[in-house]
Amino acid sequence: MAMAGLYRRVLPSPPAVDFSSDEGKKLFIEAIQAGTMEGFYKLISNFQTQLEPAYCGLATLSMVLNALSIDPKIRWRGPWRWFDESMLDCCEPLEKVKAEGISLGKVACLAQCAGAEVQAFRTSETTLDRFRQHVQSCSVSDGCHLVSSYHRGTLKQTGTGHFSPIGGYHAGRDMVLILDVA
Repeated sequence: MAMAGLYRRVLPSPPAVDFSSDEGKKLFIEAIQAGTMEGFYKLISNFQTQLEPAYCGLATLSMVLNALSIDPKIRWRGPWRWFDESMLDCCEPLEKVKAEGISLGKVACLAQCAGAEVQAFRTSETTLDRFRQHVQSCSVSDGCHLVSSYHRGTLKQTGTGHFSPIGGYHAGRDMVLILDVA
């Protein structure tokens, strides 16, 4: 019996390259060899998917905060202190995020509230070259993580605004690895 809904949408390629494809594996190895995947390891060790359709910003931020080893100073489950989406409500009520999503400014506010150093770059306030420079410098460090806020339509995907962490950079192809939390 067929079930209504979405299941494993095909990744539009181009512009994207499936991480598990032969080309994706080749790009990943090349980026590792170039030293521009340093943040990947801590992010992937803390990977999580969003619990609600509009929680992409919260799931992304939880991953990044955990990758940065920031102590939430409250317990997640049992004795464990660990960020998850339910803890990220100091700047926006969770019910509002669940209903409407969240803005880049509110994600930055949540990150600061949790103790992270934050620099927010909006496309209207920077250039592609400055963004690329930041991606390059951050991709060679495991203590710097980038959160991308983008319109899924730009990547030929369904949906609108979305957040995901950037796991690394391939300079030769000028591509980032988006660790999609959806």
